[in-house]
Amino acid sequence: MSTVYILGGAQTDFARNWAREGLEIYDMFAEVLQAGVADANIEPEQIDVGHVGNFVGDLFSRQGLIGGFFAEVYPELNGIASSRHEAACASGSMAMLAAMRDIEAGHYHCAAVVGLEMMRNVDGKTGAEYLGAAAWQGHEATDCDFPWPHLFDRITEEYDQRYGLRSEHLARIAEINFANAKNNSLAQSRNWQFPPGCFSEDDQLNPVIEGRVRKMDCGQITDGAACVILASETVAAQHATRNGLKLADIPRIKGWGHRSAPILLEHKLQLSQGQPLIFPHVHDTLQDALQRAKFKAVTDLDGLETHDCFSVTEYMAIDHSGLTAPGESWKAIEEGRITTDGDFPINPSGGLIGLGHPVGATGVRMALDCARQVSGRAQGYQLAKARNMATFNLGGSATTCASLIIGVGA
Repeated sequence: MSTVYILGGAQTDFARNWAREGLEIYDMFAEVLQAGVADANIEPEQIDVGHVGNFVGDLFSRQGLIGGFFAEVYPELNGIASSRHEAACASGSMAMLAAMRDIEAGHYHCAAVVGLEMMRNVDGKTGAEYLGAAAWQGHEATDCDFPWPHLFDRITEEYDQRYGLRSEHLARIAEINFANAKNNSLAQSRNWQFPPGCFSEDDQLNPVIEGRVRKMDCGQITDGAACVILASETVAAQHATRNGLKLADIPRIKGWGHRSAPILLEHKLQLSQGQPLIFPHVHDTLQDALQRAKFKAVTDLDGLETHDCFSVTEYMAIDHSGLTAPGESWKAIEEGRITTDGDFPINPSGGLIGLGHPVGATGVRMALDCARQVSGRAQGYQLAKARNMATFNLGGSATTCASLIIGVGA
């Protein structure tokens, strides 16, 4: 495939509550696009296509047609092509893939990708109802208050039935990600305090949300946006010359994977009965990305930014990526492999649990974090060795899955 480069990008502070500041979703879009353009050191008029990842702006903000914001921010962008992409929590990755296709096809040479979601402007029950739009309405999660904790508790049960699953391993994932977020100046939870015993089955310090899913297992309801500027090799080479860089040192997307499965969780679980993995298509998504990037195994990479909407989601990503055998994710946790000083760090940013999860922004934010890691620009959470990183982003109960391999050098 044609090479797609990441010239730069930006992320808003995920601790902000934009509605309390008297701001709206447009303000979020404008801030992150302007910051992304500045970070990439390009002129706005160089952008010739725009893509937006957003799940439920229509519900939370009563705002659709978000692609029209590009020309509102920069009059120079009047007339560019733009579109919005929805795949629940994978909406940002769908926007990334669409922008990549535009560049690979030679239709456009410089794309701005913005992922964003405004989610803290409604009460918790209303927010849960809006987010439930990614489940099959009327067919699943009909007898619970919180659809997604309910469905991911079902995944926890399935793991336990097939392999056995200990709650302390899920708690350790959450503890690691909250600790990582302490080093990220844009993380929602960076200043939170955690009393002793909160990463346990203490019902007071870590109350049950649904089944075996407890408060500390959950990704955050977050306002936020992320932006990346993508470019063709021609534009990237010109950019390198203009900025005194080597083309090989500009992060590029080396591989990608994209798979979908039936929307109903129970149908997915039925399809995988008797197979080694709970979600074979997740494994295939990651393998597609590795193969396209010409890597043999996930351990050839230097780390992973993965979807941890709940701790069990990251637990699933560990064995589905091939880091351990099926059902043995606990080994990587106990051996310290996934911490920032381990041999395969996962979510050095803090992930969705620690950093935050503005749904439509997450896939774009993951790509931005990987680009920063491999170019040595991740600041307080920079890994000691990072040349090639992967993302894994899912929507719904792993209905839509996407992975990118982002790296520098050969």
